[in-house]
Amino acid sequence: MKEGRKNVPVEGDGGLHRCEYMLSARDSLKSIAPTTLSPEEIAKYEQGMNHNVMVKEKKKKK
Repeated sequence: MKEGRKNVPVEGDGGLHRCEYMLSARDSLKSIAPTTLSPEEIAKYEQGMNHNVMVKEKKKKK
């Protein structure tokens, strides 16, 4: 379910889901600094993602 621009987990009865695990997981995402990766590491990850996309496209064509 969406709350503004965020996806929000919902319980079976329609109420918002708020547990300790979910709250701590969201807090940890905010603490990651985007500048901790070197440009070489970023390029390596991009190449890996591009390779995976190409492999999936080849499988679809078969």
